[in-house]
Amino acid sequence: MGHTNLNFDRYPQKPHGGKLVNQVVPADKVRGEIERARTLPSIRVDLEAVITIEMIATGVLSPITGFMKENDYKSVLSNGRLADGTVWPVPLSFAPIGNRNQEIIKQLKVGDQVALTDYDNEPVAILDIEDLFDYDKGERSQKLFGTTDRNHPGVDSVYRRMGDVSLGGTLHLLKRVDWGPFEKLRQEPKDTWHMFYEERKYRSVAGFITGANPMHRGHEYIHRNALEQVDGLFLQPLVEMAKREYVRHEYRVLAYRNVLETYYPKERAMLSPLRVTYIFAGPREAVLHALIMKNYGCTHALIGRDHAGIGSFYDKYASHSIFDEFTPDELGIDIRLFHEVFYCTRCNCHATTETCPHDERYRLVISGTGIREMLRHGITPPKEVVRPESILAGMQGIQPKGVDASGESIQPVAKIINGMYPYYKKYTRLGGIERSVPLTDDQLCVRDLEVATLDARSHANEIYTEIYEEYNRVLDHNRSIQPSWIQEARRALRNQQERIISDLEEKVDQALDTASDEFLYQDKAEAQRELEAAKSLLQDIPKELTRERMQERAWNPLPYKRYRGADEE
Repeated sequence: MGHTNLNFDRYPQKPHGGKLVNQVVPADKVRGEIERARTLPSIRVDLEAVITIEMIATGVLSPITGFMKENDYKSVLSNGRLADGTVWPVPLSFAPIGNRNQEIIKQLKVGDQVALTDYDNEPVAILDIEDLFDYDKGERSQKLFGTTDRNHPGVDSVYRRMGDVSLGGTLHLLKRVDWGPFEKLRQEPKDTWHMFYEERKYRSVAGFITGANPMHRGHEYIHRNALEQVDGLFLQPLVEMAKREYVRHEYRVLAYRNVLETYYPKERAMLSPLRVTYIFAGPREAVLHALIMKNYGCTHALIGRDHAGIGSFYDKYASHSIFDEFTPDELGIDIRLFHEVFYCTRCNCHATTETCPHDERYRLVISGTGIREMLRHGITPPKEVVRPESILAGMQGIQPKGVDASGESIQPVAKIINGMYPYYKKYTRLGGIERSVPLTDDQLCVRDLEVATLDARSHANEIYTEIYEEYNRVLDHNRSIQPSWIQEARRALRNQQERIISDLEEKVDQALDTASDEFLYQDKAEAQRELEAAKSLLQDIPKELTRERMQERAWNPLPYKRYRGADEE
């Protein structure tokens, strides 16, 4: 769909850099440009590069119009900005690998054009060669990722997928990639600007980009907070190039659709997959995502804890602190940062450390890794962690499914329990007392995961409910809404205990100071201790709260009609 009636001067947002890039060859010229491309030198590109080309050409990465020239590339690596000072966190470079591609590159010079072709050797874009420069993999890795460790997926990708010479220049997109099952949900920036500000007349939209996990209640907490303050919510699950042990992207999108259709206001929450290549750049990638949301027309960017995080390579809140390096004006989008979300069984709601005073004894932590590992074990996480509608898709889309021959999944059981149920090793149950001897990681097994999950399923809501009911029993003046059996049980408890005390008092009176046989009889001191313990127990038994007793709490100093405003006659 094409929308040319976009008037950015009237909208509450502007594309990054002030202009929405459009490097898509017009429909009436495509056939001729494809034929011309067949006469040009060609470089074969993989699907990941094709996706990046499409993002650039359709304005997702505005103001970028092609692959970076050396001055922009080096400026971005060193400063997180283009050479002209515009905020841009990650380099977009093109350094093809492959012997055939290398031979073509040797023949190219500034001013040439080259066709970029897919696996069928069909032209997908034309690149204007405006720069050629040497590409240093070590420099890119260290400056972009902060490490040259090949265990970092971004570093590994650089060394596997990048050549030694980078080509810079403007792109011209000839044809789009077919998105398969996502095609019906595809939205390009020109579409979303039109939808937000022409069709729905929004004044604010919050964007949310998410990756490897099915939608969980931590996501939902962030979304609902945003919807209290903005007109619309734009959700974009990433649908490409995830690590193989994640949930397949087709199923992640289905999980989102299931939850949105059931729990979200339909006119205010919109879903569109974001087909993007993972850069694995940690906090820098969080900034990139914020700018992508801006280019889709969002006025607000929702950033959770460890957004775009890569294992232990970055601090969990590095994706928050990096935004301190830029002013709000130069970012041009309102960044909303959210702390780690968990479910507090004492608060009986989802919360963060900023809003909840209770400790881990009451918490169910919402861990994306933990959710995935539970799915591998074939265990549905508690409903407070993830909606069942999401699990329906997630359980089918997890890879690998099941466990290995020794009963292990990708992560050890101890890591799952520590991540999801932080109370378990120290406390007997949710909200329970401390264990006499805490459990250690090497003691934990799948059975512990099962026990902790069953505990959470059964008792996550019970703690607050029982506290609430206890308050009700004491405070309800109207005893008709209190269960009669509770009062009957209290009355019976007291009557039975008072009878025990009466008998013990007789026993004390009759007891001798010294028992004739300490195994058969009690002396007076021991009988007295029993009596005192029985009286102490009686004090702990709640009193029966009868209708007559509760009437003592309902009194007024004035006739009731005076409270309705009637004056004395």
